[in-house]
Amino acid sequence: MEYSPYQEEVVQAALRGENSIIWLPTGGGKTRTAVYITKKHLETTANAKVAVLVNKVHLVDQHFAKEFRPYLGSTYKIAAISGDSNEKDLFGCLVKASDLVICTAQILENALINMEEEKHVELTDFTLLVIDECHHTQKESVYNKIMGRYVEKKVRKEGNLPQILGLTASPGTGGNKQLDKAVEHVLQICANLDSVIVSTKEFTPVLQKVVPRPKKQYDIVERRTLDPFGDHLKAMMLMIHEYMPPTVSRSLREMGTQEYEADVLFILHLLLIAQCALHLRQYNDALLINDTVRMVDAFRGLDEFYNSRKTKLLDGTDIFLQGLFDENRVELKQLASNDRYENPKLAQLQCTLQEEFNDENSRAVLFSKTRRGTHCLFDWVNSNPELQRVNIRAGILTGAGTGANHMTQNEQKETIKHFRTGILNLLISTSVAEEGLDIPECNLVVRYGLLTNEIAQQQASGRARAMNSVYSVVAEEGGREMRRELTNEYLESLTAKAIDQVQQMSPSEFRRKISKLQKIAVMTRIQAERKKDERKQRYSPSQVQFQCRECFLLVCSGEDLRKIENAHHVNINPEFERHYIAGGQVVLEKSFEDWEPGRVISCKNCGKEWGMEIKFKKVVTLPCLKIKSFSMKTPGGKSTPRQWKDVEFQVKEFDFLEDMSSHFHDLDLDE
Repeated sequence: MEYSPYQEEVVQAALRGENSIIWLPTGGGKTRTAVYITKKHLETTANAKVAVLVNKVHLVDQHFAKEFRPYLGSTYKIAAISGDSNEKDLFGCLVKASDLVICTAQILENALINMEEEKHVELTDFTLLVIDECHHTQKESVYNKIMGRYVEKKVRKEGNLPQILGLTASPGTGGNKQLDKAVEHVLQICANLDSVIVSTKEFTPVLQKVVPRPKKQYDIVERRTLDPFGDHLKAMMLMIHEYMPPTVSRSLREMGTQEYEADVLFILHLLLIAQCALHLRQYNDALLINDTVRMVDAFRGLDEFYNSRKTKLLDGTDIFLQGLFDENRVELKQLASNDRYENPKLAQLQCTLQEEFNDENSRAVLFSKTRRGTHCLFDWVNSNPELQRVNIRAGILTGAGTGANHMTQNEQKETIKHFRTGILNLLISTSVAEEGLDIPECNLVVRYGLLTNEIAQQQASGRARAMNSVYSVVAEEGGREMRRELTNEYLESLTAKAIDQVQQMSPSEFRRKISKLQKIAVMTRIQAERKKDERKQRYSPSQVQFQCRECFLLVCSGEDLRKIENAHHVNINPEFERHYIAGGQVVLEKSFEDWEPGRVISCKNCGKEWGMEIKFKKVVTLPCLKIKSFSMKTPGGKSTPRQWKDVEFQVKEFDFLEDMSSHFHDLDLDE
């Protein structure tokens, strides 16, 4: 393995056995330094066992195939495990049999909690933990849950803890704009990882040569002078505001912004106006699409939404909302078709792409905020004759999942493979491609209609690694994207100053500050656990009634619910079946040890999707519920939790024999 001088410099603390965070820019070879440190650790440590933790499933395969296996695979037993792997159910056994495991952090977290022998592991089973993209080790992240246990053991002086190696392109400032607060943020990351932060001091010019900074250009467009389509949408939204209580509508911020979307998401939890909030969110989405892509894309999204609801009108509010769109549909369609008022950002984006793709070897990534935005841009690129003339071959890359516009992990891999090999030369992506993904060196990165933080900006910029590459920000003159990009530039330089200040501290001062932060974190964690337990005991299950969040039909009690593997919440009451209808089969790429997916389930009364059936141990089929589809009636009033962990009663663990006695007559024991 060959290393640059700056890589040799940053690995020294880790080679001495110290906990350290390696701070190198995207493309600076962080993962390769981790391979080197891992190799030396395995060679020099008795009974060594290493875990490499990543925060995204696709990075498990990437690190295994491209980094660790080529250099260590012939000498050491390496296992790569993600949520897609069947072996995850035997994680404890796999760890015992391996020298090195590469896995998502959630797999390790599950194994730390699970007490079954073949699944369970302890932190002390490992001698080195490598944490990729370690700036995520804060707040409620999985990384921080794992490291929270580590820090608590350290504070309690429990021995044999593994060495920690963190990797990051930027710890960020935590959104802080003052140096002292940015320093506090960096110290907190160091405390959470129990590590010093190291970077190159002697070989900065070498690093800058290896990782050239792209030329940054602001492709500025003038504000739209006229936007009758957007104005018409806003007028319709004001009519919905007038339908709602004045106190609610006055609290909403500027329409067509992410802040407005946040306000609408908040009022979605106020049951009496939830329908209005749902529709306002669709209109706001249309305004955001209108601001970034074509008017016709914005109209199409609204049209599809209202077509899907025509047969599900439940009350006067639904009839008003549907009627409002139906009355304005023809005029909206006409306005959306008028080229005179088209989005000027698209014309600028077209020029930027054309200019770069005059070179047939060009490779570009176009970052957009939403999945829907990527699909709209993809349609625009493919229907634009000028862009087809310069032979742009576009593909979409979005996050994995099971919903509309999500990609499967296999589709992600296929798209990245096509981009690497040149079948595709333009990747239209959400933030999934910003972090960690090994994609070819691009000569153009475009940030289009994005408001993100300084970490995301640095990572996106780092995708432009080819010589003479361009990092373009397409933004409206004086617009929010422009202001945010300039703020991020300032925060990027502030991050470097904050890290430098932390590195200048004497070892004793650094240790004293870190120790204090760790003790506070442990006390805070213990207090939070107590509060969580108290909240879980607030009501007995019999006091909690569940309603469909759409039509408010009472469907079950908290007593009917059980949880499987601490994750899946099922209804065991056979009577519940009369409240739902089953639809199409759910297909998941991954397989599970004790259950498999069945059909989608929806409210029989209004059609609201409630979750899916799961077939448990190939014997009994149970409805598995999404908490976001229900509201709860309790003695303290109504509530709409976003996650199951927020419910204020204890859901019992599923006991197959005890809970299924009423189902036994339905069982086919020969199956």
